[in-house]
Amino acid sequence: MTESPVATEKWAASVPGYAPDGLMACHACDGVHRIVPVPERAKALCRRCGSLLYRNMPRSLDHSTALYLAVFILFLLANTFPFVALQYGDRVEQSLLISGGWALQRAGMEELGLLVLLTSVVFPFLTMCGMLYLLLPLRFGVRPPWMTPVWKMVRALTPWSLIGVFMLGLLVSVVKLQDLAAIIPGVAFYAFIGLLVVSAAAVASFDPAVLWPRMGPVVESDALSASADSAAAMGYAACHACDLLVRRPAGGARWVCPRCGSAVHGMRIADSLSRTWGLLTAAVLLLVPANLFPVMTVTRFGQGEPSTILSGVVHLVEDGAWPLGLLVFFASFIVPIRKIAALVYLLVTVQRGSPRRLRDRTLLYRVTEAVGAWSMIDIFLVGILVALVRMDGLAVVYPGIGATFFGAAVVLTMMAAHAFDPRLVWDRAGSRA
Repeated sequence: MTESPVATEKWAASVPGYAPDGLMACHACDGVHRIVPVPERAKALCRRCGSLLYRNMPRSLDHSTALYLAVFILFLLANTFPFVALQYGDRVEQSLLISGGWALQRAGMEELGLLVLLTSVVFPFLTMCGMLYLLLPLRFGVRPPWMTPVWKMVRALTPWSLIGVFMLGLLVSVVKLQDLAAIIPGVAFYAFIGLLVVSAAAVASFDPAVLWPRMGPVVESDALSASADSAAAMGYAACHACDLLVRRPAGGARWVCPRCGSAVHGMRIADSLSRTWGLLTAAVLLLVPANLFPVMTVTRFGQGEPSTILSGVVHLVEDGAWPLGLLVFFASFIVPIRKIAALVYLLVTVQRGSPRRLRDRTLLYRVTEAVGAWSMIDIFLVGILVALVRMDGLAVVYPGIGATFFGAAVVLTMMAAHAFDPRLVWDRAGSRA
């Protein structure tokens, strides 16, 4: 396993009743598993739903520390030097990575500008700083203070760090601007490409066991085989910070993780179904004006017409960029509708206690949660175009109210996916699949 024997023994000594071969629970279905060693670069999957339980990444601490240092350097380069320039004759308009968010705020779209800044700059920066704060001291054998709250922050912000989606939005904007002016990539543009590649490698090389060695409560083998399949049925809940299985205290005592000190808030997400229904309903209502009102207006020599999401797709196809047009159509239409339909299907089947296709429904949820953020392409596209196309009487791009509605709808669908607890699929079915 990735963690060192010394670290594991230290943790085991500080948490009586726990051991490296104890129990752990699947995050997707709450199935109980005994922790067993796996070969290098291999992974352990849940026997019930097929979700990833853990991986054995050799030298994860060394590799992830080096890669996150490279990510930090590339991020500084991407935010310091010019990102993309637009040249029209002798006139050149340069932009920085943060220009899209600032441009939207100057245009009166403060909420939309804040969303672009947070998801493309602030959250990625906080995530990589948090990882370096955790990894660098551990690399030199020092346990960092405030380890638990920093790790909680990293886990909370990771789904909202959308640099990959931002890059795709930039590619679409480049295609849209080809017939208007020459596009000149800056130093930050190439640094950002390197940032995407290296950050993906950093995420792939990181094993949470370098922070929280894999261990769990020790029970007898016959007791495990005779018990229910879910951790909740055995009286356990996973800590929200370090994933340690913690037994519900007797007598109404405060439920606290014995390893990291975090409060354990219960075996399931509170009011998961009602919160998900509420967020989905609001998202559906917002998608109507988001597709009816224009998301931006492009004016050339004082003339132009508002553009909705659908008309933007049509323009890409007419300009010969049909692959990008299909991509934007998929991200802006198919993904939101499919995500809402998938969550509605999951909610209805959970409330009916359906025992059918439990494994497939868990996979459906995982896919729905993963692809939802790609609908932000249109929001980033608007921000980039507003920041770049500022040529007074020659060409100007103005954001439209439809972009605000669409951005709010995307955020709500992402929140709805996070509010839904997939373990309820298995709880309500009462199955041992």
